[in-house]
Amino acid sequence: MDENDTRVWFTRRTLLETGAAAGAALMLTRFPAAALEEPQGETAVTGVTLQVNGQARALELDTRTTLLDALREHLALTGSKKGCDHGQCGACTVLVDGRRINSCLTLAVMHDGQAITTIEGLADGATLHPLQAAFIAHDGFQCGYCTSGQICSAAGMLSESRAGMPSFVTEDLTQSPPELTDAEIRERMSGNICRCAAYPNIVAAIKQVGTPT
Repeated sequence: MDENDTRVWFTRRTLLETGAAAGAALMLTRFPAAALEEPQGETAVTGVTLQVNGQARALELDTRTTLLDALREHLALTGSKKGCDHGQCGACTVLVDGRRINSCLTLAVMHDGQAITTIEGLADGATLHPLQAAFIAHDGFQCGYCTSGQICSAAGMLSESRAGMPSFVTEDLTQSPPELTDAEIRERMSGNICRCAAYPNIVAAIKQVGTPT
């Protein structure tokens, strides 16, 4: 390069670094650092009493706490699993006033005073719930991660069926309760996913409990 050449030469790296520095300086000029910080507002905490497995449990919770997190993180009831955390897998299913719900999709404060049953509350002391015993007898689980949600969902589903509630595949709407065929069970349990694909055994276990003897 000629020593009398007064032109400024830039490498690609220099150009990128200079552009980034200029952009950062412009951002700080237009938006002060304090404005870019995350707001530090106070967390809303409220008292809630959950009737869990027959016991009143008083808690002070962030109003954004899901029912699943309240059960797992605040009450140490870890039988209900956090799978997808989007209501798509069913691993977090519990019973609220006898109806099955995905506990990851609802807030704990919404269930103040309601009766909540988790997998830990299904058995009668040392006597297993019929569904728990049937799942063992039919080997209805492998890794076991989905099992608590499957069993709670099955308990709610059988109550719905016995109440005469039809499903999408119910052929005879005049029959109450509808016949609990394999197709009925699969449709009614379609919200619960088993990554190990133990579905035939799960269906057999539920059918054993749900079919009148």
